[in-house]
Amino acid sequence: MNQRGLTIMLAVVVLPLMLWAQTGNITGQITDSETGDALVGANVIVVGTSLGAAADADGMFAIMNVPIGTQTITASVIGFEAASITLDIAAGGTAIANIALSSSALQLTALEVFANRATRNTPVAYSNISKADMSLRLGSQDIPLVLNTTPSVYATMQGGAAGDARISVRGFNQRNVAIQINGVPVNDMENGWLYWSNWDGVGDATSSIQLQRGLSADNLATPSVGGSMNIITDPAAMGSGLSFKQEIGNDGFFKSTLGINTGLIGGKYALSANLVKKVGDGIIDGTWTDAMSYYLGASYTLNANNRFEVYAVGAPQRHGQNLYKQNIAVYDQDFARGLDDYDVAAFDKYHEAGRFHNQNWADVDASYAGEQAWGMYSSTTDDKRFLSGQLMERQNFFHKPQVSINWYTSLSDAIRISSTAYWSGGHGGGTGTLGSVSRKGFDPNSTELWFNNAPWIWDWDKEIAQNADNIDTEFSATQNRSTGILRNSRNNQWTIGAISKAYYRLSDAIRITGGIDWRTAEITHFREVRDLLGGDYYVESGNEFDGTPAAQMKGLGDIIAYHNTNTVNWLGFFGQGEFTAGPINAYGVAALSTIAYDYEDFFKNVGGNPFKISSGTISGSQLKGGASFALSPGLSIFGNLGLVSKVPIFDDVIDDVTGIKNEDVGNQKFTSVEGGVNFATAMFSVRANAYFTQWRNRTFREQEFELTTGEEVLVFLRGVDATHSGIELEATIRPMPIVAITASASVGNWVYDSDSEGNFRIAGTQESIDATFYIKDLKVGDAPQTQVAIAASVFPLRGLTTQFVIRYYANHYADFSPFTRVELEKDADGNRIQSWLTPSFSVIDFHGTYDLPISLGGARLQAFAHVFNLLDAIYIQDATDNSPFNAWDKDHDADDAEVFFGLPRTFNVGLAIAF
Repeated sequence: MNQRGLTIMLAVVVLPLMLWAQTGNITGQITDSETGDALVGANVIVVGTSLGAAADADGMFAIMNVPIGTQTITASVIGFEAASITLDIAAGGTAIANIALSSSALQLTALEVFANRATRNTPVAYSNISKADMSLRLGSQDIPLVLNTTPSVYATMQGGAAGDARISVRGFNQRNVAIQINGVPVNDMENGWLYWSNWDGVGDATSSIQLQRGLSADNLATPSVGGSMNIITDPAAMGSGLSFKQEIGNDGFFKSTLGINTGLIGGKYALSANLVKKVGDGIIDGTWTDAMSYYLGASYTLNANNRFEVYAVGAPQRHGQNLYKQNIAVYDQDFARGLDDYDVAAFDKYHEAGRFHNQNWADVDASYAGEQAWGMYSSTTDDKRFLSGQLMERQNFFHKPQVSINWYTSLSDAIRISSTAYWSGGHGGGTGTLGSVSRKGFDPNSTELWFNNAPWIWDWDKEIAQNADNIDTEFSATQNRSTGILRNSRNNQWTIGAISKAYYRLSDAIRITGGIDWRTAEITHFREVRDLLGGDYYVESGNEFDGTPAAQMKGLGDIIAYHNTNTVNWLGFFGQGEFTAGPINAYGVAALSTIAYDYEDFFKNVGGNPFKISSGTISGSQLKGGASFALSPGLSIFGNLGLVSKVPIFDDVIDDVTGIKNEDVGNQKFTSVEGGVNFATAMFSVRANAYFTQWRNRTFREQEFELTTGEEVLVFLRGVDATHSGIELEATIRPMPIVAITASASVGNWVYDSDSEGNFRIAGTQESIDATFYIKDLKVGDAPQTQVAIAASVFPLRGLTTQFVIRYYANHYADFSPFTRVELEKDADGNRIQSWLTPSFSVIDFHGTYDLPISLGGARLQAFAHVFNLLDAIYIQDATDNSPFNAWDKDHDADDAEVFFGLPRTFNVGLAIAF
C-alpha cells in the first residue's frame, strides 16, 4: 500500500475514534418500579441536547456520543411519572443509568389497553420496531417492509407499485395475521386481506410496531394464527415541535411531510398531526403514484381517572399497478439460462421485455382524448389518465378514512374500563378491461398469435378504431357500440364498531379482563363504464331488471357486469386472566365470535325484487394461554398453546358473483404449541423459540374448475390440512459503544399433511366431485422457509448513524393451488414432485442518518439516505407454480413458473428539519 493510501486508511479508522474519545456514552434500563417489568418504548433524552433513545423490548437503551461533563437525562413513558438523574460523562467512557419509573394515577393508554403490548415476561414470541427503527429503515416503503428483519416474516412489494405490498408470517398470509392500528382491527371484513395503499401515511405517524408471532397474547375476539401486528400512533408520546421532511428518489419520487406535535401540555392535552404528499413515476414501468395522506391524533386527560383520545387517518391515492406475473424469460433470459431447470426452447415463445416490464399499460395515440369516469375523480381531458400518450389497464384509486375515539376511565383502584368507538369509510376501486379488447404479440415480426408471442401487449389504437366504426342496428342505427372497454370495479363500503374492556385487579397477583367486540360492515360491489375506447355505448345484458335493448345500452359511469351489497355482522366476547407472582407470569384467554353474512344481488330479479341470501349465524372460538418463568433477572423461559376455530371468509360461504351459498362450509381449526427462552444483559440479548401449528380444514374456492366432462363449475374445497413448524432466533449485541448488531434467523417446515379427496361438492347442487387432489407432503408455498437477517449499525461520529442490512432467503417454494394437483406426480425416486423451488438469494440495504451540526434558529436538521438492494442483485421474490398463463411444458420446472423479480437498486434521500 502506498503512503497516500495508508494515510487515508488511518484517517478513516483513527479520526472517528479520536472524535469519539471527546464524548462518552450512556446505557441502561428503564423499568416499572412496582413490578420490575421493562418499559418498552420509554423515551430517554439528554436534557438540553437533541440526543435521545427509545427503550427496546427489554427496556434497554443506549445513547452514543454524549458530550463530556455533567449531564442530566430524563426518562418518560405515558402512564408513568417522568424521572431524571444526573451523570458525569467521561471521555470515551460509558455511564450506566438504570431508572425505575413510578405509575401515574391513570395508567390506561392505547399502548397498554388496545395494543396489548408484550414485554420480556409475556409468554409469546414477539419483535418490536421502534420509531427510531422506522425512521432509519423504512424509507417511505410500505409499512410491512420494515418487518423483514424479524424472524419468519416475509414482505414484498409484489409487482413493485406503491401500496401493493403483502406480508406473510410463519407461512400464513395476511388474512391470518390480525392487524390493528391504535387497537382498531383493520383487516378487510369480507376476506381478511389488508390493502396497504389505504394506510400510506400511517408509517410517518407511527411511534412503534409490535409483531407477536403465533396466537399472540391479544385479548380480542379476533383470531390471530400467523401473528398479531399492532401499529401505535400515540400523540402524547411525541415530543413537542414542528417538523418538515423532504424526500426525493429514483424515477421521479418526490415526497413532502409536514408534522406538528404539541407534546403533553399542562399534563392534559396533546396533539399530533401529519400531512403528506407523494408523487412518482414508479420503478417498474407504469407504476406511477399520486397520493396524499393525513393523520390527526389528540389526547385529553380530564382528570386523574378519565382520559380521551381521538384518531383520524386517511390516504386518498391513485397508482398504476403491475398485477401480472411473467415467465422468467420475459424479464431476463440470461437469468433464465443460468437456471438448471429452465428449458431454453421456451425462448421461442417468451421474449425478453426487460426487468421493468409491466403488461398493465400500453401506448395510445396522443390524439385520443376519450372521456373517463372513475368515481373519486371525473375526467374529460387526457391528463387525468396521469400519463399522456399512454393508457393504463390496471390502476387503483381509493380513499379509506378511519376515525376512532378512545375513553379510558378508572372506577376505583381495582376497576378500570377502556372503550373505543370507530368508523371507517371506503370509496374507490380498481380498473381493468371488459369485453373483447384487442391485443398484439410482443414481437411484431412473429407469425404467432398474441397468446403464443409473450409478453403480449394491449393494442389500444386498434380497439379504439374498431369501436369507433361499429354500428349495431339492434341497439342503435347512429351510435357505435363498444365491444371492449375499460371498467372500474368499485368497492364502496363503511364499517362501524366498538370495543370495550373492563379490567379488575382481584389481588396483587391476579387481574381479570373481559370485553365485547362489535362491528358491522356494508360493502357494495359493482362495475361501471370507465372508458368506452372510441365507442358511444356498451351493452350490458346481465341485469335482469333491464328488459329492453335501450335499457341495456350503458354510457360512462353506468353500472355493468354485477351489482351487489355484502353485509358482515360481527360480535365477539372475550375474557382473560393474568397471574403474576415472583418469577411466574401466566395468562389465559377465551373468546367467542359470531358472524353473519348477508348478500343482495341488484341484477337478479326475484318477483320484482333483488335476490337475497343469508348465511345465518356462524360461530367461532379461541382458547389460548401461556406462562413464563424467570430463572434469573435476565433469563426466562416461556410456553403457550391454543385452539382456534376460525369462521370462513365471506367468499367461502357465499360466492358474490353467482350468489351460490356453500352449504357444506366448516370452520378452519388451528392448534398451536410454542416454547422459548429469553436472555438479556446490558450488552447482549437473545430470544429463541420453537413453534408447532396444525391447520385443519383449510378452505379453497375455485370458480372455473373443469370436470372430466369439460363442464366448468364452482367448487368449494374443504378438508385441506397442513402443519407449520419451525424455530426462530433474535439477538442483539453491542461489542463496543459505536457498534450495534441485531440478527434474526428462522427455519420452518410448512407442509400439507394429506391428500384431499371426496369431501367437496359442486356448489348449489348435491353432486359430489369424484376426484383426489394429491398434495400430501408438498411444501406450503409463497414464502421462504429459511430466513436470516443481520443489521449492523455503526455510530462513528456524534449524530451519525450508518446501518447495513443483509437478508438471506432460501427454501422458497412457489405458490400453488391444490386444484392444480389432480394427478399423482412422482419423480424417479418415487417422491412427490414439489412445486418449483425458487433460487436462494441475498439482498443488502444501506441506511444512514446524520444530525447536521448546524443551528438555524434552534432548528435541528437531519440528512438521511437509503439505498435498497445496494448491489443490484437480480432475484425472484414471488412465484406461482405451473402458471395457467405462462407455463412452458407444465412439469413444475422454472420454465413453468410465473414470477415477480425483486426490485432493482433504488435510493431515497432527504432532509428533515425540526423545531
